[in-house]
Amino acid sequence: MKKSAFKKILFSIAIVTLLFGCKGNPNVSATTGWNYDDPAWGGFESAVPNDQLDPNGMVFVEGGTYVMGQTTDNVRKEWDNQPRRATVSSFYMDECEVSNQDYREYLYWLQRAYGNDYPEYVKKALPDTLVWRSKLALNEAYVENYFRHPNYADFPVVGVSWLQAVEYANWRTDRVNERILVDNGYLELDLDAQGDNTFNTDAYYAGLYEGLVLEEKENLDPSSEGVRKIKIEDGLLLPKFRLPTEAEWEFAAYALIGNSYDERIVERRIYPWNGYQVRTDDKKYYGEMLANFKRTKGDAMGTAGALNDHWEYTAPVAFYFPNDYGLYNMAGNVAEWCLDVYRPSTGQDAQDINPFRGNVYKTKVLDADGMISEKDSLGRISYREVTVAENINRTNYKQADNINYLDGDLRSQLTDQWKKEQSEEGEDVVTYEEDPEAQPVSESNAMYEYGVSSLITDKVRVIKGGSWKDRAFYLSPGQRRFLDQTKSTEWIGFRCAMDQLGSKSLY
Repeated sequence: MKKSAFKKILFSIAIVTLLFGCKGNPNVSATTGWNYDDPAWGGFESAVPNDQLDPNGMVFVEGGTYVMGQTTDNVRKEWDNQPRRATVSSFYMDECEVSNQDYREYLYWLQRAYGNDYPEYVKKALPDTLVWRSKLALNEAYVENYFRHPNYADFPVVGVSWLQAVEYANWRTDRVNERILVDNGYLELDLDAQGDNTFNTDAYYAGLYEGLVLEEKENLDPSSEGVRKIKIEDGLLLPKFRLPTEAEWEFAAYALIGNSYDERIVERRIYPWNGYQVRTDDKKYYGEMLANFKRTKGDAMGTAGALNDHWEYTAPVAFYFPNDYGLYNMAGNVAEWCLDVYRPSTGQDAQDINPFRGNVYKTKVLDADGMISEKDSLGRISYREVTVAENINRTNYKQADNINYLDGDLRSQLTDQWKKEQSEEGEDVVTYEEDPEAQPVSESNAMYEYGVSSLITDKVRVIKGGSWKDRAFYLSPGQRRFLDQTKSTEWIGFRCAMDQLGSKSLY
């Protein structure tokens, strides 16, 4: 029996054991003996695991451990990327960079839904086509044509800031989940929906979206009206699209699954492929370039009749060979936004499982009656940052904003000495009990005073991967750079990621 087939059998046995190993009857509670899914016994609905739908345009990236960080000497003598071992959970990632056509579809939808009443919101989503301008180069053809001309439809969108990329991911979440509800007969597609009537996943879960309802799910609660909307417990809708974390992006780019055997990695890759060269050694395509980058000053694509990487600027998003996960352009073409806030020492500070810097914990805004507040004018529910008073008894965090934890926030480097007292009016007041021998606690961003001691702020995000504008040094997934989240350039694009919920294996 082949090893992969044997692993698949073991995996199936494990799932069956997980589902039924502790239950003599899957329709009866193993702890109370009450029937599941039975209105005569209260109507508690059992959680039935299902296969998460593979999102459109994404590939499954099986997680694991790898050595994160630089793979070669840093020619710029930076000390922000020391090699360290990290583990990444399995997730999904876009097969290709988000293209001009993908982003134009987004703008088209925004114009239909918000253009009449909120044109400023549509305008805010537009990519900056002026990023193509250079004071000493003639690029007006790109300024005028790159984003909208059909000949560039399959090229990566650029001129998009980190903030714009996050908004695109949020929009994509809602459109995909709306399609799932339509396909399963719960909603009728509402092409006339505008403003606060547009579909939003969070608002739907909160019961604040009505839409054109075709059918609702049977509610087994005997005290209910008999039907209900889809809940997260049903497992039908997909989790949110988002930007990949730095650790996820780097892990996916290396695709070590293609050069490992029984936890033994054949070689630590410098690029998303084996070896030390940027040309393929495949006999059928011998000598072909594996990425779109700048070979040397003045050589962006080679000589006429013998172009090396074929493109002076960007290339189509699926032009070069994919890596062993099936991901295209994880080296070259455009660099890509990651979810993380940049800090030089995140590699030393962050957790070794799913490392990430950028957590700002929020909760839904409630009204005076404790119900979720009404939607905003765009059809979304509102969130606010959690307070220290709400988390005073927590051991894992106290503050909402943890961007600067251990690197930028002097307070977090002291012992957490929060205490809760009552004011004369009887209200809870949370204070921080400072060590009298410690230095005064500075503001959150004191260690990174922009323009004075650093170019780093809480609004600076990590960029991964080389681009058409870079030399081969930046093709290594281990390299890291940063840029303000409000800025955009002609060499930065993005792709989306999504969490894998539950168990799934490539074997």
